[in-house]
Amino acid sequence: MNIKTLKREWFSNVKADLLAGAVVGLALIPEAIAFSIIAGVDPKVGLYASFIIAVMTAFLGGRPGSISAATGAMALLMIDLVKDHGLEYLLAATFLTGILQVIFGLLKLGRQMKYVPRAVMIGYINALAVLIFLAQLPQLINVPPAVYVLTILSLVIIYILPRFTKAVPSPLVALAVMTIAAIALKLEVPTVGDMGELPGSLPLFSLPQVPLNLTTLKIILPYSLTLAIVGLLASFLTAALVDELTDSPSDKNQEAKGQGIANIVTAFFGGMAGCGMIGQSVINVQSGGRGRLSTLASGVFLLFAILVLKDWVRQMPMAALVAVMIMVSIGTFRWSSIRNLRRVPRTEVVVMLTTMFVTIFTRNFALGVATGIVMSTVFFSQKIALLVVVDKVLSEDGNHRTYKVAGQIFFLSKEEFLESFDFRELVDQVTIDLSQAHLWDQGAVEVVDKAVSKFRRNGADVEVIGLNKASGTLFDKLAVHKGSVVIPD
Repeated sequence: MNIKTLKREWFSNVKADLLAGAVVGLALIPEAIAFSIIAGVDPKVGLYASFIIAVMTAFLGGRPGSISAATGAMALLMIDLVKDHGLEYLLAATFLTGILQVIFGLLKLGRQMKYVPRAVMIGYINALAVLIFLAQLPQLINVPPAVYVLTILSLVIIYILPRFTKAVPSPLVALAVMTIAAIALKLEVPTVGDMGELPGSLPLFSLPQVPLNLTTLKIILPYSLTLAIVGLLASFLTAALVDELTDSPSDKNQEAKGQGIANIVTAFFGGMAGCGMIGQSVINVQSGGRGRLSTLASGVFLLFAILVLKDWVRQMPMAALVAVMIMVSIGTFRWSSIRNLRRVPRTEVVVMLTTMFVTIFTRNFALGVATGIVMSTVFFSQKIALLVVVDKVLSEDGNHRTYKVAGQIFFLSKEEFLESFDFRELVDQVTIDLSQAHLWDQGAVEVVDKAVSKFRRNGADVEVIGLNKASGTLFDKLAVHKGSVVIPD
């Protein structure tokens, strides 16, 4: 990294990065505790992981301004492992997850993000926004009226204050004001301290206490592989969203390696596996964070808050943090995707909505994205299959018919291809010109073979010309009727 890059990524936005990092650091505390509870481990496991992963990705990640820590998507995948085998196996699985992610990064898996359609990405992001909002509802049910008052006042501060000043991030002001008010007025409302005990010391280095044998590998490998894939998918989508919000590029392969190294390190300090967080990254960007300093500050401030300010943090009303997370869900949701429902192609709307609802109802981000990609592939293939055009030219003497085919011939376009020919026409010679077409698979060769066979049964001499080299090679390997086909060298 040269001096120019160092200044741009670390020191071009110091004040805003530090303040945004403080907001994110506070917002990380209840989430890390909640995700620890979901995974079935002590709150300090999620808190230590969030601190270490944020700090490591600040230096090694591929997307400045992106926030990584313990996440709900990863916590959901750990439940059975912790329940059946305990914390030490989770730490071993976290270590292996990191190793796999580093390997994926070295294999440049980040390039494969181009195969994730935009409709799938929007569906994923919208689902995340909805799930973030739904996750706040338990904090708003069967609670004292003061909780609703604090939540509404926090939202007022968050949305109104920026109209007058942006010197300090409005979520940070809301958290500070509501905490002081709750303490001064001695309000009986749920606080961060009610979520779990905050750790009182720095994380210590230790190796996962598991047997180093094949049995252990068989136990942790399936979990690690799933965690590695889901973690990278979430991190890549987070990086892509920050790219969009800041109009700047990211290095996704470096992001994969950075996430991997962060998970390896956190496993040695008693932390659970984590990944990129869309919600927290949106908070960071909306609070003014742009550089690596904001990511580092979020981790450092998280640790500072739980070790030094823990007496204050413990009294922070959950209502204020709920308001911040509601702001995150509103900011994360792509409202333009709803406004443009009638403007974008119907198939993309179906893909976006399916990805979104599958993710919401299953709480499985990998399943939602995989479903969206499969649907996009099917719809795209159907569109391409329809783009087969056949021009028909009859010679002046009426004995020679030429079919000029243009388009992509593959298994889905077989029907359109065959329907373009008139096999009942009585002519002496037929020429099928494929100079504007491409044969992609065995189905394409089969359908050309079938057309040749049908014309021959009617007594016509058939010639296939114009095959490009790739199509000719495929045809030469698989076709039955090669005699009348001109195959390029």
